[in-house]
Amino acid sequence: MMKNSRVWVVVAGALIAVSGCSSGGPAGSATGMAGTSEMATPTGGGAMVPAYAMTLQQQLPEVMKANAIPGVVVLIKSPTRGDWSGTFGTAEIGKQVPMSLNDFLRVGSNTKTMTSTVILQLVQEGKLKLDDPISKFRPDVPNGKNTTIAQLSEMRSGLFSYTFDKGLNATLDADPQKAWTPDELLSVAFRHPANFPPGQEYDYCNTNIVLLGIVIEQLTGMSASEAFEQRIFEPLGLKNTKLPVNTDSALPLPHAQGYQFGTNEETVDSYAVPAADLPAALDGTLNPLNYTDANPSWAWTAGGAISTPDDLAVYVKALVTGGLLDAKTQKLRMDSIRPVAEGQPNGVGYGLGIAEFAPGILGHDGQLPGYSSFMVYNRNTDDTIIVGTNLAASPVDGQNAAVLVAKSIIATLYGASDVPGGNPAAPQSGSPTASG
Repeated sequence: MMKNSRVWVVVAGALIAVSGCSSGGPAGSATGMAGTSEMATPTGGGAMVPAYAMTLQQQLPEVMKANAIPGVVVLIKSPTRGDWSGTFGTAEIGKQVPMSLNDFLRVGSNTKTMTSTVILQLVQEGKLKLDDPISKFRPDVPNGKNTTIAQLSEMRSGLFSYTFDKGLNATLDADPQKAWTPDELLSVAFRHPANFPPGQEYDYCNTNIVLLGIVIEQLTGMSASEAFEQRIFEPLGLKNTKLPVNTDSALPLPHAQGYQFGTNEETVDSYAVPAADLPAALDGTLNPLNYTDANPSWAWTAGGAISTPDDLAVYVKALVTGGLLDAKTQKLRMDSIRPVAEGQPNGVGYGLGIAEFAPGILGHDGQLPGYSSFMVYNRNTDDTIIVGTNLAASPVDGQNAAVLVAKSIIATLYGASDVPGGNPAAPQSGSPTASG
């Protein structure tokens, strides 16, 4: 997630606890892809559709209706259960415009994994150390001499996240095309005192990752956009993924229109709509705002990337299995994952730009005004799950809309017994990465 929601410390419990939903919902379509599942079912045209897909075709429209989600795309790659992709709902409210697996998405805080990947590549190359203080690169960081590169990547710096600043959010509303610079974002952040001393606890913070973007530019001598392209996108053959420069606010075609209930300033503390407005939001008489064309430069290396479901599937597998790092550095990354709070089930946590949602299920989620996304790779089963939606968050409880869809998918694929129990009280977003 991206803008203002704090970390989802429920993680595994939230992923599996799928709420009961009313029947009906947006019309959906699904495409079965050849797979190896023994439980596949033939369609009228003879194609084999995995058994789990039949369940999801019924469940996902219900989740969408219960949370006012206009459109959803799902891509699942599973060597044992069978591959499947599905599109549901509409790409534009008020019109019958089908969603597409070819649609470009603003992927929000999935970008953070890319930023930390390049940081780890620089560590691997001997150009940087994880225990280097950030003051080495930005002397103006409050308590920067005691704040390390690792603490920034692991969300343990204690710095204030600029996206909670009400003035910044008011500017986003008044001037949605403003091209923000990293220095402007840090200036906003540094006007606020730190939340706690570095290393004391976990707190999801976009300021951390903007600082890492600056480190990347200083050490590579190129823009973060160019560094991502040369170090991640080109090696993996990701032709539809990029980090736009701050003046490039256009989302390439094709894409769905992107929506959010409430302005940026209204959603600083929660994406949930007031209780009095909720019935209208759910029955369609209160429409969300359209954020499709808003400039995402304020998210930069913390959340500004765009991609497609196919590209994300390639990327998240490489992220988790080590396709972009050598074995030693990849192990360092995996070993860095720690619980985001006391009482979390085993196997749930956050590390060097990577989240673990349940044992062996790793990746990230993302959220910007207008869009939300979820990408994971399951090391135990070799499954990849990608979800994209054209709504930032549910008006019901403010959770990332793509995460809500992912809950249903993960429960269907693995069942509640396959993930840790427990459901500690959590902030509104519901992800170990809530804010991007």
